[in-house]
Amino acid sequence: MDESRRPLKKICIVGGGSAGWIAAALMSEHFKGRLAEIELVESDDIGIVGVGESTIPPFLQMLARLGVNEQDFLKEVKGSFKLGILFKDWKLKGEDYIHPFGRFGLPSDLEDFHQAWLRSQAEGYPRGLQEFAAASVMIRQDRFMLPFKAPRTPVANAAYAVHIDARRMAQFLRRYSEARGVTRTEGIVDQVAQRPDGFVEAVVLKDGRRIEADFFIDCTGFRALLIGKTLGVGYHDWSPWLMCNRAVALQVTNPTPPGPYTLAHAQAHGWCWRIPLQERSGAGYVFCDKHVSDDEALATLLAQAEGEPVVDPWVIPFRTGMREELWRKNVLSLGLAGGFIEPLESTALHLIYRGVDFFLRFMPDADCDPNLIAEYNRRMTQDYEEIRDFVILHYATTQRDDNDFWRACRDMELPESLQSKIDLFKTNGTVREGVDLMFRDVSWQSVLEGMGVRPRAYHPFMDRMDYGPLPAHLDQVSAVIRRAVDGLPSHGDFLRDHCTAPTPDWRVPV
Repeated sequence: MDESRRPLKKICIVGGGSAGWIAAALMSEHFKGRLAEIELVESDDIGIVGVGESTIPPFLQMLARLGVNEQDFLKEVKGSFKLGILFKDWKLKGEDYIHPFGRFGLPSDLEDFHQAWLRSQAEGYPRGLQEFAAASVMIRQDRFMLPFKAPRTPVANAAYAVHIDARRMAQFLRRYSEARGVTRTEGIVDQVAQRPDGFVEAVVLKDGRRIEADFFIDCTGFRALLIGKTLGVGYHDWSPWLMCNRAVALQVTNPTPPGPYTLAHAQAHGWCWRIPLQERSGAGYVFCDKHVSDDEALATLLAQAEGEPVVDPWVIPFRTGMREELWRKNVLSLGLAGGFIEPLESTALHLIYRGVDFFLRFMPDADCDPNLIAEYNRRMTQDYEEIRDFVILHYATTQRDDNDFWRACRDMELPESLQSKIDLFKTNGTVREGVDLMFRDVSWQSVLEGMGVRPRAYHPFMDRMDYGPLPAHLDQVSAVIRRAVDGLPSHGDFLRDHCTAPTPDWRVPV
């Protein structure tokens, strides 16, 4: 046992928002007041980039880890449920597809449903893949039920996430964290003091207060005050593959009840999102400023957005990519300070959660062993690159030819990691296993099929199956799923009966 080791006694989180308060909540729950002291420094004068309102299913694991009641949380953040993403006009104008959460078929169905479906397609079977995803059928019919409340039914094969108000989530997690001993300090960091070895020693606020700690977490957004400005960690620029570099965002009223999905609607030079909450929706246009101005993008967004704006629009410039090191010395970067991937697959909050989770797994002492840092950076880089590739996939497989933007997307040279994955899938539908729980086979199969990328053949092991009864079985599966979904409440009714939020308060400052 090394008696010289110096455990962390104090961690300072610089910056609040989603990244800062997720970190504070997870650490306060993990330490339970018995290990390191946690202090979070933020200023109400610094705005929050509130675009991360759509999540993926692992977000619910974070809530469970915190011991947060899901229903109470959804009421607090005025949220709604999400069964997947509806993609419009990505393959070609006038076509759409769904990326559902969950699995295909029935709970006790074929071992590899996708391969069975590919075999049936080779024989001329007419039904589309998403007819066998309960989440997709629920989205099309605007129905919802918690899958675990419907065991032994097709609905049990669905999975879900949530849409949330990011600002309200940060407020909720602040209350959670402060109740567990986290200290919040109001102030703006003006200077960063370093030790001779380059480690950060303290942050100095504008009013002269000095906050020392053993370890610092940079949640300062795109400014990257500690990891970038102070430590000089470089940035991997992924704009050659992900060409959009700006977004204009709005909040709008809901003219109709919220649906159980995020909308990603391709436009002339990017795509528009719509994220429905209980009393309003988040809307935005992610675009490339080489092809369209801010004013033109706003006009497109206003034309697409249903409902009336309830706040003034705001523009968010960004550069897609990630830090060359997310952790250097005694500084860890989370959220926008560490990197940014456009919110097409709703992964921003997940990467924050993963970043904290891996930090707690590789928890250092005050000396920050380089081996722990290297392994953390290696593992988190894999996550970032896997998400990067999945997002690029939507652009690169387009068949649109209507302008220079979409032609550039279609004709780009892909990262080798993505190109080899597509090539493998085209062989016989094999999907290379990823490193995370985010995007499993169903995700890749759904997007590739939706974008018109079909394998040349099915897997040879399907030839062992007697094809004769397969079409009738598939018809039965589709019918059972439809009947089960027909009997569910609408998403709006489910929210009203179980997760009603307090009185609307749309005009949240941005």
